[in-house]
Amino acid sequence: MKNLNQLTDDMLVALYSKGENKAFDELLSRYQDKLFNYIYFVVHNQELAEDIFQETFVKAIVTIQQGRYTADGKFSAWITRIAHNLVIDSFRQERNENTVSNDEGEIDLFNNAELCDDNIEMQMVNDQTLNDIRRLVDALPDNQREVVYMRYYQDLSFKEIADITGVSINTALGRMRYAILNMRRIAQENDIVLQMY
Repeated sequence: MKNLNQLTDDMLVALYSKGENKAFDELLSRYQDKLFNYIYFVVHNQELAEDIFQETFVKAIVTIQQGRYTADGKFSAWITRIAHNLVIDSFRQERNENTVSNDEGEIDLFNNAELCDDNIEMQMVNDQTLNDIRRLVDALPDNQREVVYMRYYQDLSFKEIADITGVSINTALGRMRYAILNMRRIAQENDIVLQMY
């Protein structure tokens, strides 16, 4: 048998459903960072993100073990959809209970090691630009911010974004268009000039 890391996601799901626990470990290792970063980006709370992350994989395990997973799409889109639904549930519960705090510091998801340069001045300009971009994205409405994150930080197609968020492709494209327009408007209103070296 091939090494598990050489198998497709659907092959790993099939193996796991037959009792091969290491197959699920491989799926977890493939998607845990990407999925957790998505959840944290949306909820801005480390503890809540960890809870939703764990609940996402518990739901995935139960669904696969019950034989209800269908391999008609990408596993990554399916697992992200589960996380998305749990985030929505969490927001609904938060509105009802008002107990979740967003006071914790945020991880800089725009920090990218490839942008580093030996020149300190250039690094400072890049850092400021990334900070400005983050502020622009954070200022967007939730549905637009989510599409920007999924497209540029999870590298998902608009079809995958539409499937995950439960909207049409045209709606996902429209949200991206409005996000870009809003970011330009906010940048102009705040005299933000983005330049990268």
